Amino acid sequence: MTTATPILYESSGSPNARRVRIFIAEKGVSIRTKPVDLGAKEQFSDAYRAINPRSQVPALALANGPVIAEVLAIWRYLEEAYPQIPLLGTTATSKAVVTMWERRAELDGFAPVMEGVRNAAAGLSGRALSGPHAYDQIPELIERSKQRVANFFADFNERLETVRFVAGDDFSAADITTLVTADFAANALKMPIPAEHTAFQRWYENVSARPGAAA
Repeated sequence: MTTATPILYESSGSPNARRVRIFIAEKGVSIRTKPVDLGAKEQFSDAYRAINPRSQVPALALANGPVIAEVLAIWRYLEEAYPQIPLLGTTATSKAVVTMWERRAELDGFAPVMEGVRNAAAGLSGRALSGPHAYDQIPELIERSKQRVANFFADFNERLETVRFVAGDDFSAADITTLVTADFAANALKMPIPAEHTAFQRWYENVSARPGAAA
């Protein structure tokens, strides 16, 4: 598929799409968007499967080029295409540190929230994992997911006691995933940042005040 200008296929209800929207907003660039109605299962339509056969959002259809799916791949394209205001690091060291902490935020926080939600929501019966294949829910995973999220909050609070932003001195993609994870946990699992995690709370108030956080 090719388009005259890039199009971001996304959904307001998708935490992964929000990660890309915040990244774009922080870059200060304008990307045309097209909503995909997940509630109406538009992601499984023939029309959308022609765009992304994995039936997931977000997906970025490039101008006269391929469709790029997966958040990290979209971020990488945007970082290279719009190098102003870098969000994935600027040196060999900072790029590695941003990648490390973003990965930890995704594996230790974002993924457990998603696991808990998809195994609990009645509307996701038979759809415990996103993508083209059907998987049954495993209710026994829900409590483990919540424990993993609680550990994520504690571990990242310890990290944020020593740094201004998740990966160090500068706002980065690691903060984006951590912010989306915190909001996702609060809204979908009813697990807000615990009050005793004051460093995490301080960071959250600071990052949530950024204009890009509203994307």
